[in-house]
Amino acid sequence: MQISTYLLFDGNCAAAFAFYQQVFGGELQLTTVGDSPMQQAFAPALHSRVVHARLISPLLDIAASDWLHPTEQPQPGNLMCLYVSGGSADETTRLFQQLSQGATVTDPLSQQPFGLYGALNDAFGVRWMFHA
Repeated sequence: MQISTYLLFDGNCAAAFAFYQQVFGGELQLTTVGDSPMQQAFAPALHSRVVHARLISPLLDIAASDWLHPTEQPQPGNLMCLYVSGGSADETTRLFQQLSQGATVTDPLSQQPFGLYGALNDAFGVRWMFHA
């Protein structure tokens, strides 16, 4: 299990990560909504949005997606979060429950086509995303 930086973009994630790859080099993994098992859950207008991107180079390891949460709007301050990934379902559930104390849970921890996922804004306003 590890914690890394996760960036949220408003429709320009693919362009940003192509630029970052030019700058830092490395391997870029990028999946759009239309190329994912989640395709049917979103309107066709959103199929070009990035559901997950990751750039790994000797200098950095960052992940990102385009903003897809229907009830919140992107704004400065909520476009970066801490991304907890790689742990077991039990570890992820335990950390999610602990950080949920006094938090605003935006995405309850649940099984998704890509694994166990949840997100929250903790009691101090820090956004966290969880994936196992």
